[in-house]
Amino acid sequence: MDPEGLQAFEPDAPSTNGSPVEGRSPWSLAWRRLRRNKVALAFLALFVLIVIYCLAAPYWATHVAHTGPDQEHLTAKITVDGKKKDVVSPTGIPIGPQFLKADGKYFFGADQNGRDVMVRLMYGGRVSLFIGIVSALLTTILAVVFGMIAGYNRGWADAVISRAMDVIWAFPVLLLAIGLGTALATSGSGLNVGPISIPDNSLWIPILIIGVVYTPYMARPIRGEVLALREKEFVEASIAQGAGPLRIMFGELLPNLWTTIIVFFTLNIANNMLLESALSFLGAGVRPPQSSWGSLSSDGFEVIYSAPHLCLIPGLMIVLTVLSLNVFGDGLRDALDPRAKIRLEQRAAAAEPETTAAAAEI
Repeated sequence: MDPEGLQAFEPDAPSTNGSPVEGRSPWSLAWRRLRRNKVALAFLALFVLIVIYCLAAPYWATHVAHTGPDQEHLTAKITVDGKKKDVVSPTGIPIGPQFLKADGKYFFGADQNGRDVMVRLMYGGRVSLFIGIVSALLTTILAVVFGMIAGYNRGWADAVISRAMDVIWAFPVLLLAIGLGTALATSGSGLNVGPISIPDNSLWIPILIIGVVYTPYMARPIRGEVLALREKEFVEASIAQGAGPLRIMFGELLPNLWTTIIVFFTLNIANNMLLESALSFLGAGVRPPQSSWGSLSSDGFEVIYSAPHLCLIPGLMIVLTVLSLNVFGDGLRDALDPRAKIRLEQRAAAAEPETTAAAAEI
């Protein structure tokens, strides 16, 4: 740790004006850095708004749109500015976004089957967020377990795990995910391993695929950190006290990996949502009757010339969600970096009189 960080943790360290500097924990310093990053906090607020928007899907469908995500209204009509309009025209062109013209109904228009796009977008966002967060949890668990085992034990365990990760790493992520998704999600039989049976239209198929293909990208950095931490004095002290491998890995090494894990987890949610959207767009991800932003974009692409809103709106939601998570993840990484340079308020205040005096002499 740098000398500035050491001084920050000494509660009785004197400052230049003789007053003690208040001790700060690493998490307190990280929170101070994050608070100063207004851009990261703004994009975090954007992501929270997107989550709230998706969680409000049942309320909007029941009390505003008065329709479900799969209810078709091919022959229905709505009143807009005192005039009756077809939800889907006789030529098959759906109505465009109405916003607040029809009392909240068809806020973002309808699709080619007469379904409310706003309702489907909100429910599709719930699916996309669920897959992104759960698959990120799966990736994190697999990466932490394999990375710690490989980095701590080394030897044959490291060789086997590293070669297995290299095999996955050798394939482009999208191509490997498409291959697995095509084999599992479109085979008709799903995944059957012993007593475990997952149907091909289950959300757990894309979750497992995405969680596995991104594991090497997180496991390798964790393995590198474990290799460095393994040589530290606190690990040697634990071994001298008779601690076993599991206690050392989960009691000594894991607490020192939390900052890396948190940053990777945040960024993995964005990457996983993007991969899920690509898989669903290509038909190898979320299967009907469920829908996600990727599958909604795929459905809208078929009528992009006559109804471009069906493809642009879910695509915009994907962009905003991934952008908000990536920007916040970058800010979180900078805040949790122990080598980041930060000046404590007490030290800045203590240095101010010296700066004023120097200016006066000049």
